[in-house]
Amino acid sequence: MKIGGIILSGGASRRMGTAKALLPIENETFLDRMIRLFSEVCNPVIAVLGHDAEQIRSGIQRASQVTFVVNPDPERGMLSSLQCGLEALPSGADAVMFIPVDHPGIQSLTLEKLAARFELDHAHLTIPTHHGVHGHPVCIARPLIAELLALPASAQARDVIHRHLSEARLVEVDDAAIAKDVDDPTAYAELIAHRP
Repeated sequence: MKIGGIILSGGASRRMGTAKALLPIENETFLDRMIRLFSEVCNPVIAVLGHDAEQIRSGIQRASQVTFVVNPDPERGMLSSLQCGLEALPSGADAVMFIPVDHPGIQSLTLEKLAARFELDHAHLTIPTHHGVHGHPVCIARPLIAELLALPASAQARDVIHRHLSEARLVEVDDAAIAKDVDDPTAYAELIAHRP
């Protein structure tokens, strides 16, 4: 099965005060880390940029390993960035995993488990959980991509996800980072403090 990956990095990072995609975690940026992890299980990997697009593109090491898509109107929110990424997904992809760039703590094993579960079940939705809490990345099969692309600007991706939640395969993972978005300086300081 061919699974694409979409990393959403179009926001203005107002609460953080600087581009989250370029924040360092260990020896790489948030976006470089996500590209590296997603490249292990996804092809292609698409990074959707918006605000500070050129600064981000030129500020990472793994630019050659990702397809960049720029959301021309990132103020419309995360759904618009997801739709830009989905439009760039090759028609041969059976599914896609998507995640905001502010979840850099996720483990490679989480992505591997999600991919393996999708390949086993081909479920419309495959979602990681940690102690009962749902998180990212969400893996959606080809039939749901059209539904997401058809959503109006006023909608959210979770409208489609909640509609199909009863069909979802939930994958329990030992990875609290699936539900931790690092979107302000306090959360970032906590992330760095807890790295090995």
